[in-house]
This record gives sequence, structure tokens and C-alpha cells, in this order.
Amino acid sequence: MSHFAHSTLGQSSYPRLTRSLSAVESWGFGLTAHISWTALVPAIHAALGFQAIFVWIPAVIFGMLLNYQVKSLGIHFINVAGGTPNYTTKLLQRYPGLARYAAIGYLLNWISYLSVNTIVLRDLIKVNLEALGITCPDIFLDLSFTLLPFIVAFSGTRALSILHLFFVIPAFGLLITFCVQGLAWLAFSPVSPGFFPNNWSSLSFGDWAKWFFFVTYATYSCETASSFVADSRQPTQTLRFLDVAAWMMPPIFLGGSWVVMRLATNPNLKDNAFLNLVAASQPFWGKFAGLSVSFLLVAACLLGSATVVSNCPRILYQLSLDNHLSPVFSVVSRRGVFVPALTLTLLLCLVYLIWGDVARIVAVGNVGWFVSFMLMHLGLWLGRDRPEVLFPRISLGIFLLEVVVLLVGGFAWGWLNFLIGLLFPIGVLGIDAVIRRVNFAPFHTSWWLRRYRTRSVVIIKDSVILQVSILIFLLCSAVAVGWLFGVKLHNVATAGGENIFVVLLMSVAFVGVAIACWTTLPQVVAIAEARESAEHLFTVAQDGILVVDDQGIIQQANPATKSFFGVNPSELLGNHLNKWLPALVYYPDQWTKRSEQPLLGHGKNRTLEVSISDRPHQDFQEYVVILHDITQRKQAEQILQYSEAQLRQEAKQLASQLVHSEKMSSLGQLVAGVAHEINNPVNFISGNIGYANQYIQDLLRLLQLYQQNYPHPATEIQKETEAIDLNFMIADLPNLLTSMTVGAERITEIVLSLRNFSRLDEAEMKAVNIHEGIDNTLMILEHRLKPKSNHLTIEVIKEYGDLPLVECYAGQLNQVFMNLLANAIDALQESVENIEWGVGEKALPTLQIRIQTKLTSENQVVICIADNGTGIPEKVQKHLFEPFFTTKPIGKGTGLGLSISYQIITQKHQGKLQCISAPGQGTEFVIVIPLNQQSN
Repeated sequence: MSHFAHSTLGQSSYPRLTRSLSAVESWGFGLTAHISWTALVPAIHAALGFQAIFVWIPAVIFGMLLNYQVKSLGIHFINVAGGTPNYTTKLLQRYPGLARYAAIGYLLNWISYLSVNTIVLRDLIKVNLEALGITCPDIFLDLSFTLLPFIVAFSGTRALSILHLFFVIPAFGLLITFCVQGLAWLAFSPVSPGFFPNNWSSLSFGDWAKWFFFVTYATYSCETASSFVADSRQPTQTLRFLDVAAWMMPPIFLGGSWVVMRLATNPNLKDNAFLNLVAASQPFWGKFAGLSVSFLLVAACLLGSATVVSNCPRILYQLSLDNHLSPVFSVVSRRGVFVPALTLTLLLCLVYLIWGDVARIVAVGNVGWFVSFMLMHLGLWLGRDRPEVLFPRISLGIFLLEVVVLLVGGFAWGWLNFLIGLLFPIGVLGIDAVIRRVNFAPFHTSWWLRRYRTRSVVIIKDSVILQVSILIFLLCSAVAVGWLFGVKLHNVATAGGENIFVVLLMSVAFVGVAIACWTTLPQVVAIAEARESAEHLFTVAQDGILVVDDQGIIQQANPATKSFFGVNPSELLGNHLNKWLPALVYYPDQWTKRSEQPLLGHGKNRTLEVSISDRPHQDFQEYVVILHDITQRKQAEQILQYSEAQLRQEAKQLASQLVHSEKMSSLGQLVAGVAHEINNPVNFISGNIGYANQYIQDLLRLLQLYQQNYPHPATEIQKETEAIDLNFMIADLPNLLTSMTVGAERITEIVLSLRNFSRLDEAEMKAVNIHEGIDNTLMILEHRLKPKSNHLTIEVIKEYGDLPLVECYAGQLNQVFMNLLANAIDALQESVENIEWGVGEKALPTLQIRIQTKLTSENQVVICIADNGTGIPEKVQKHLFEPFFTTKPIGKGTGLGLSISYQIITQKHQGKLQCISAPGQGTEFVIVIPLNQQSN
């Protein structure tokens, strides 16, 4: 597999982190570093005494500033997992080598913390077991305490976070109590040695740098909550906890250290954490000091280990997403388990554990850790123009100081440890390079993809047996172990038996949770997921769902039932279902499993399909009723019964429309063809009339000359002159030619109107003069406007507004004008025909057609065509625009004119066509179309 394909799978094939952690659970991980103070303070106190406070003060200040800076970065990178090291890679993205080194150095220090915790717990248990006469191999204790947090982590994040929170709250509360109560005892107790020492000794810079390098192990790690922002349900709340974590540092790191340095003054205590803390707390805790300190130390170790297996995989995961590490580390199971990342963390932890030396592990791990924060502060300075960077100048100053501390303090812990610490991150990057290139299936995301998509072949059909068996095993084991240690504690008179009790109690708690994570917890999670899924379906279902008892009384109702019954679901409870579905009999066991029931409600009849299934319980019987509205389906079935006749009618109408459309198209072509054919001879006639007129005038002048010069023509000429009435012909011939000229011009105008009306060259939408279209239509209809034997003159009144060119289908719009004007002429002629002709001429009405045009402020063109005829009854107006509807006698109308006109205006031009009429008041058709049509 190529590297590109490998990377693609790693980036896109697996689900990203689901926001499953509550803010409180992520806060718990942010308190781990504060509790780890218990392991650090004895060492620095034993080395520096009171001067240690001068190391803690700047370390705490820098740590608090770091928390605020990490919070700002976290808000900017709200979906980035892993926290500080992955924010550093974003800051140093122009320097990917330094970015990877910084992140791996941070990671290795956290992993070393788990190894240190394992060794501390092993030594603590081993000492207490030897006091009871029980021996246990070191390898067994090392592996047990190393694998214990991994076993829980491999089962999922939620269980580990809840377990961590369960113990971190009392542990942190106990630690705060120690610090506050200790300071109060120093300040106010009469037997206090005094709040301040009597004298101070000097502190060299070398010692300061050495121990500043050491304490940053705790003060720089109070930002751990940021690692869980990407899978927190409330990421901003998680980040706000960094403020709290910052202000918890002074009372713990400064106040607690001061209590230890003032009260644990016996030089024989050396750097033993347990002895120093007991000595410091015994003055105010008395006999409970040993038990409390044991709980604090064990909690610090176990909670620190839990934080490591939660934090480190997220760092590796985000580094993989950002292409800093192999894509295989971005693999996350559907339960949120980082299997490859956890595996690498476990292997690196075992490498640290092989050394078996706490001091060396801390020294080596702290080198990469310190360099990581150096590079972070450098990145803050380099990105000083970015809005998420808060203190760029301070960061530069801290960076320069850290460079000096690294060289002075790092070498103070041994040059070999310093060198190993510097090279260890490079070695991890080398391991990653091998993983990228070795053709081993688990090193590729595709192998994990197939594994997670494959269902488990082991299916436990009866998990109750398994759970009971596990419960019996745990109870028997707990009783056996309790009896064994009870006997040992009774036989061995030793103080400190309560210490082993605390260790065993917390260890058994972790072991119990680990066992539950692999046995009971998956079943509980499956049950919870099934319940949530069922509740979700119950809530979002579109169908109504009811749960009724064996009497038919409604016990539960989902929100969808409101649309069925018209009342809130809560109002349904306690009522019998037949209150709304009366056709159902009283007892549900007599109901049909599936039936159709009428529902009366909302003022209309509805039909419901009712499905019923029983749900037996151990103590009672329930029935689930599912309601599905099939009213529309029933109506559709009724409609389908008449669909065939309706389709035939629609087909007939469509055919008629097609015929009319074809006729109109043919008519347009015919009109255009006739106009073209007539145009040629008319042009010939009109072109020659002028010459003919000239010739005739010349002949008449010649004839007049003959009459003047030969006043007495021959008898034959005189007789012919009288026969043809020469004088009348000479007088009438010019008038005849003038009439011919007028007729030719009239024919030319009619041909032009016919061509403009047909507009075959304007089938597309164009901007045209609407008034020309109306005038051309009137020209064609002029013969119907003139008086005839039984028709009066129809007067056309034009009230044209100032219209610009209008975008339209000109030919089709002219058809509308033709239909409306022709109907208006028909209406006026019918009104005259209905009048009795015996009345005098004065009684006859004045027939008028009024045409108005205007442009509205909304750029709408309005065309009104009104006549003063008899009007249209209201019942006829309702059907005017229906196809084939006509009031004309058979043979005089098709009933398609207004229907086609309505379609042309409303569909083709996105306009409106309205008829305004009343009997005896005439009729007005109003056309409204946009000035500019929307382009399709």
C-alpha cells in the first residue's frame, strides 16, 4: 500500500471523537497534576529546605500563565484533541520537525509518569505485604499495576473517566484540606513552630535551575483538561476549568509545600513521600495522618496512571490526524478506544519500567518535557501576531530563561540522562518511520477497518447467567482475600495495617471496574443504547404510539398522538382508547391485530389503521397500539375509481388544445403567406398607378389641344364623344385614379398588419411596442367596426399610456388581443341585435370599445380592454377561462379563445388575466404582465 493511500484511509475511514464526556468528567483529569505534588515536594524539600519556596513561586507563576494561554489556544482549536502538545504543533506548523519533537517529548514524560506510579505502588505494597509475612514477585506487581489502567482504557473512555472522577474528588478535597488546615495550624496554633523560619540560607542559581527543571514536572501539567476538549460535550466549560486549575496551584504548590517544609523538619525523613507527609499532617490530623496520606499517595499514583492512558492516546491520535505520525494511530473504535495508540503507550511504558529507577525515569522523561514547553513558548513568540497568543513578550522571556535552565539544570541531573532524554523522542519518531514502511497488516488502517466492521462471532444469548457467575466469583474472591488478610493482620502486631488496607481497597476498586468493563459494562451499555434508541423512536415517530393496559386504559403516548386526537399526550393518560376510537370493544385482548377505525375529530372524518401487539411482563400485561393515518390513502382510492374517465376528458381537452394551437400556428403561417403573395402584385399596382396617372394626364392635355385646334371634329368623332360622355370621363378619370391609389395604399397597410400580427419571425421573447400590436389587430378587425345593414359603428377609444418596449412573445400576445377584441365586438353586436328595431335611431346605444394601457410603479404593464355591452352574468364569469366553455351558438365559437389567452398570459408571461363585468354595465378584461420577463 502506498503512503498516499495509507494516509487517506487514516484520515477519512474512521469516526472522529464523539463528544461523550461531560464537563465534570474532563475536569477530573485536570486535577491529576495537583495531586501529583505529593510525590515531588519531599525531594525538593530534602534538598533545599526553606529555599525551595523560591523555586516553587516562579514555577507556579509560569504554570498559571501557561494555563491561561492554553485556554486561549483551546478556544481557537476547539476540535483538536490532546491539548498542549498538539496546540504546539499548530504554532510550529512551519517547522514540522520541531513540532513533532515537542509533541513526542511531552508524550514521553506523561508515559514516564505511569512507570513511576507503578514503581511507587509496587514498593508501597511490597513493604506492607512483607510486614504481614506475604511475599509477592516484583514482576507480578509491576505488570499488574501497569496493565490495570490499560485494561480499563481498552474498554472505553467513559468508564475510566467516571472511575477517575469518583476517586479524584475525595483525593483533591483531602489535599486542599491538608494545605488550608496546615497553613491555619501554622498561623494560629499555640504549639506551632511559627509561620516563618528564623533564618534563611542562600540559594545558588545552579541549585535553583536544577530544581526548577524538576518541579515543572507538576506546575506545567495543570492544563491536562485541554486534552479532552475534542470529546467533551461542553468544550468551552472544559476549557474554563483551566482558570480554576490555575488558581488551585498557589494553595497547593505554595501552601502545601510551605506546610511540609515547616513541619516535616526531621532530617531522617529524607525524601520519603509517605514519611514527610505523615510528619507534616500529624500535628493537626493526629492518628488519621497515616491513613489519609496513604490514600493521597495511592490516589495520586492510580489517578495519574488513569490520566496517562486517557491523555497519551489522544495526543497520538491528533498527531496522526495532522500527518505528524502514521495514520494507524488515528484509528478509533466505535466505543472510543484508541487501540494502536494505547498499544504504543503500553510498549513505551514497559521500556521505562525495565530501568526500574524512579530518579532516572524522572530525569530522562523531564528533558523532553522541558524542551516541549520551551518550543511552545518559542512558537508563541513566532506566532505573536495571532489573536490566540496572549503573552508573546512574556513567552519569549520564559523561553530564554528555559534555555538556560535546560543547560544548567538538565546537566545537573547527569549528562547521560540529559542525552538520553534528548534522543528518546527521536527514537520514537524512528519507530513511527518503521511503522509507516513495514508491510505488516496491523500497521495499516485497512486492517483495523475490516476488524471493526466484522461482527463478533461470539454472541451471548443469555447474559444473565454470565453476570451472575461473575458476581459469585467476585464475592467469593473478596471474602477469601478479606479473610486471608484479616488473619494476617490479627496474627501480626504491626502498625500501618491500615495502609495496606487503603492500597488494597483502591486497587480492588480499579480491578473491579476493569472486570466490569470487559463483562458487565458492555451489556449495560447495550441495554442503555437500546433503551435510548427505543425512546428516540418513540419520540420522533410520525405515527401515533400508545401503550395501554389489559383494560384498554392509556398508560403512555408519544408526541405524534397530538396530531391524531387534538390533545396533549399527557391528557390521554388514564382514559380508555375507545373514547376516541369507539369501534374498539372494551378489552384489548378482543381487538383485531390490524384494523381500520374511524376517528371523529377536528371537524372532519379521518380513518386510522390500528395495529396492536401485546407486550407481556412478569407482573402485568401491556399492549402497544400503533396508529397510522390512512385518510389520504382512502381518498386516493376513491379518486382512482374516477381516474379513467377524468383522464379521457383531459386527453380530449389536450387534443383540442393541440388542434387549436396547430390551427393558430397554421393560421399564422397562412396569414403570413397570403400577405407575402398579395404584397407583390400590390406593390406592382401601387408602383404603376403613379405612371398611369401621369400618362393619362398627358393624354388629357393632348385631347384638350385637339379640341382647341379642331373645334369642329368629324361627325363620327362627335358621335363617339357623345357616346362615351367624354366630358364626364375627363372629369371622373382623375378621381378614379385617386381612388385606386387610396385602395392600393389600403391594401399595403392591411398586408403590413397581417405580417405584423402573425410575427412568425418573433417566436422568441423580444422587447416590442405593445401599442403597435394592438393597432395591427384593430386594422385586421376594422371591417367589423364599420356600420352595416344591421350593425352600428363601433367607436374605438385609445387611451395609451407612456409605455417602454415590453419583453413578451409578440405573436402570442397579438392572439390575446385578437380574442379579446373579437369577443368585445361580438358582445356589442349581440347587444344591438337584442334591441327591438321599431324604436327610433336615437334610442340605439353608442357602441364603444375603450383600450387603456399604463405602467405601474412595480414595473407591471396593465392593458384594459372594455366594452359597453350588456355584460356577463356572475355564474358565467366563473367558467370563462375553462376550455370549451362558450355561450355562443353552435358553429360560432369553440370555447378555446379565452382559455388559450389565459394560458398565454399566466404561463407564458407570468401575468394575470381578469374579467370585471356585471349585467348591464359592460365588460372589462384586464391584462397584467411584467415589463421584463425572468429568463428561464
